[in-house]
Amino acid sequence: MKEAIAILTGGGPAPGMNAVVGSVSKTFLGKGYRVIGLHAGYSGLFSPTPRTVEIDYMLADDIFNRGGSYLQMSRFKPTDKNFAEDFNLDFFTSNNIKLLVTVGGDDTASTANRIARFLDEKKYPIANIHVPKTIDNDLPLPAGAPTFGYQSALDKGSVIARTVYCDARTSGNWFVIAAMGRSAGHLAFGIGTACHCPMSVIPEMFNKTEITVDKIVNLVVSSIIKRKIMGMDYGAAVISEGVFHELSDEEIKKSGVNFTYDDHGHPELGKVSKAHIFNEMLEKKLKEIGMKVKSRPVEIGYEVRCQTPVAFDLVYCSSLGMGVYQLFNEGKTGCMVFVDQSGKVSPLYLKDLQDHTTGKIPPRLVDINSDEFKNTIKYILSYITPEDYQAAKQFVPDPENYDFMKILNW
Repeated sequence: MKEAIAILTGGGPAPGMNAVVGSVSKTFLGKGYRVIGLHAGYSGLFSPTPRTVEIDYMLADDIFNRGGSYLQMSRFKPTDKNFAEDFNLDFFTSNNIKLLVTVGGDDTASTANRIARFLDEKKYPIANIHVPKTIDNDLPLPAGAPTFGYQSALDKGSVIARTVYCDARTSGNWFVIAAMGRSAGHLAFGIGTACHCPMSVIPEMFNKTEITVDKIVNLVVSSIIKRKIMGMDYGAAVISEGVFHELSDEEIKKSGVNFTYDDHGHPELGKVSKAHIFNEMLEKKLKEIGMKVKSRPVEIGYEVRCQTPVAFDLVYCSSLGMGVYQLFNEGKTGCMVFVDQSGKVSPLYLKDLQDHTTGKIPPRLVDINSDEFKNTIKYILSYITPEDYQAAKQFVPDPENYDFMKILNW
C-alpha cells in the first residue's frame, strides 16, 4: 500500500490555509504519497466515520490560491476520555499514514503532539509537523517573522478602514472601528497606521496604567477634540478587541458586554460587536460632556479571516508547505515549520517558545519601544497635549483629563 499523509486545519481560518494545504499536497503527491484531507479538524480522528477527502494534484491546484479553508475547520479539542475511548487508530493503520500535518494555532499544535505521543504508545509511531497561523500576528516567531495570514488580513482590513475614513471625511462624522486581536494589537495598530487614523487604541499602550472603560473612551475623545481644534470635524478611531481582555470584571460590567467562552477558555468575542459596544460608550461620554458628534461603529473581524491571500501570503504559505516535506525528509517531527526572511527552512519546537514556568506560549506584543511605534504616536495620531488646553476649553472644562500622555501615564 502507498504511504500516505493526513492533513487537517484547526481553530479559525486565516488567509493562506488553502495555499498551505495545496502546497503540502502537491509536494507530497510529487514524491509518490497519497494525501488524505480530514474535515472538521481533530474531531474526525475521534470518530468511527471521519469525513475525509482524497486530495489529488488537480484539487490541490484548484484550491491553493482561494480564501477560506477547503478542509472544514473545527475548534474541537480532545479530552483524556476521548483518547481512551474514541481514538480512531484504524484510520492511521489502514491508510498507512506516516505523517500528520496540522495547520492552526498553538492549541492545534499542542494537540498534534498529544496525538503523536499517543500513537507512539500504541506502537504506531508517526511524524507530526505543524504549520502555525493567525491573523493576530502574535506567535513569537524568530526575528519578527509574521504569521501567515496577517499580511492579507491587514490588507483587507485597511481597504475597509480607508473606505470608512473616506466616508467620515465626506459626511463630517466619526467612525469607531474594532479590529480582531485577542492578545495583541498588531492588526488594529497596523490598520490604523496604514490609514493614518487619528487614534489607535491597543492593549500594549497601557503598560503603565490599568485599562479602564473611561481611559479607552477618553483617548478617542482626546482625538475628537484635537481634530476640532484643527478645524476637522471627522475622523476614525481603531480599537483592538484585545483591550477587553485586560479589563477587570468590574470594568467589563461597565462596558455592558456579557461573554461566553469557547472550549479553550477564550472569551467568544465573535459573538458580540466590539465596535457597537465601543461606539455606545463613546456616545454616552459625548452626551455627558455636551459634544455633538455623530459616530458610527464598524467591525473588522470575520470580514478578513477568509480574505483571498495577497501575494506575500501565497509565496510565504507555499514555502511553508514545501518546507513541511523538507523537514519530514530530514526526519524531523514534533515541530513547527519555520521559514525565515531569507527563505531558509528550519524546525521550530514548542519548547523553544513556551514559558518555562507556565508551559504556555506567550503572545508576541506590539513593540511600543520601536521607532515605528513611537513615530506613529508622534506624527500620525491626533490628541490633546498641554499646549492645547486653552483651545480645548471651548469644548470641555477639564482638558487635562483628555491629555493623551496623562491618560496613559506616559
